[in-house]
Amino acid sequence: MNAAAIVTVVGSILTLLGVAFTARATTRAAQATARANQAAAQATVEPNQRAEDRAAFEAVKKELREELTSTREEVKGLRSLVRAFAWYVGELTSQMRSNGIEPPAPPQRVDEYNRTGV
Repeated sequence: MNAAAIVTVVGSILTLLGVAFTARATTRAAQATARANQAAAQATVEPNQRAEDRAAFEAVKKELREELTSTREEVKGLRSLVRAFAWYVGELTSQMRSNGIEPPAPPQRVDEYNRTGV
């Protein structure tokens, strides 16, 4: 075998090795780029997701506050109604007694309310 043939064979082998290393490096670089792109996409998505979660939380919080305000107003109205009924029944009871009529005993819950106010 002459020197030119040896140089050609060795050159071909070295070229193949170079191509293999280049292909391997390119594949790894592509994988690294893909991982970096995925990390960047995730970093972009997280603040958006947090903003969406925050908006949903604020909507629920607003709805609950409105419902709580409505419930408080309803309770206030019912307390006023109970006090008005209590006063009215007290007046009727007083009139009955002043006319010699003994009113029936109040239900246990009414008696408890009259004693405790609750």
